[in-house]
Amino acid sequence: MPELPEVETTVRGLARFLEGERIARVTLNRADLRRPFPPELVQVMTGAKVTAMGRRAKYGLVHTDRDQTMVFHLGMSGRWRIEPEKPEKHDHLVLETGSGHVLALNDARRFGSVDLVPSAMLETWGPFATMGPEPLGEGLSAAHLAAAFAGRVAPVKLLLLDQRIVAGLGNIYVCEALFRAGIRPDKAAGKVSKAALARLVPAIRAVLEESIAAGGSTIRDYAQPSGELGYFATSWQVYGREGLACSCGGRVERFVQGGRSTFWCRKCQK
Repeated sequence: MPELPEVETTVRGLARFLEGERIARVTLNRADLRRPFPPELVQVMTGAKVTAMGRRAKYGLVHTDRDQTMVFHLGMSGRWRIEPEKPEKHDHLVLETGSGHVLALNDARRFGSVDLVPSAMLETWGPFATMGPEPLGEGLSAAHLAAAFAGRVAPVKLLLLDQRIVAGLGNIYVCEALFRAGIRPDKAAGKVSKAALARLVPAIRAVLEESIAAGGSTIRDYAQPSGELGYFATSWQVYGREGLACSCGGRVERFVQGGRSTFWCRKCQK
């Protein structure tokens, strides 16, 4: 599914066509995605001016001058298409701006979602209320992780995927960050040293920033709003590389944690 870099790339792509624009028309081509569209979505968004775009974890935010924010999640296969040449079967939500731009939310599997949230209540909205700090923000620090991991026997990788500890981290980027920091993914979180945590925080930031710069990682259905594919996958050092040589001379291995594939190198991750 699209992870933080893919959502950030999507939001930045949409901003070029939505920020400062007034929504002239909203079309729903079905009643729901993973859950029903808000019944007031068409009424609220039609005529609204988009004041800013944003992101929280893996959610995109469309702020409006009506003190309402449209919150979207791309699910497993969602993507926004900008200026589509023709409609597609899975274009479920279509926005048309006053200057003539057309943006279509396409979601073949319909695991995504769209919500309307009063802008003043975003921080306390259900999915956001218990989220940890953004990994690219000042709230993520070695001290924060040390406090969150203290006394925990659960594997460090699984706790990094816990949105209550860090918001927005997904499987690909946790595998890559742990590799860069030299931390084995199955190590008890409470046993990770302060020195290792000090390496981990910049590793998390670096891998996310590099992926955003590369347009994200293309897996299955993901593409940028422009239609281009993200190419950060070419920079993966462990993810998806089972059996291949590691840069240290070892071999990349794979095992399953929490139902997800974990990739690592036992020679350089301790």
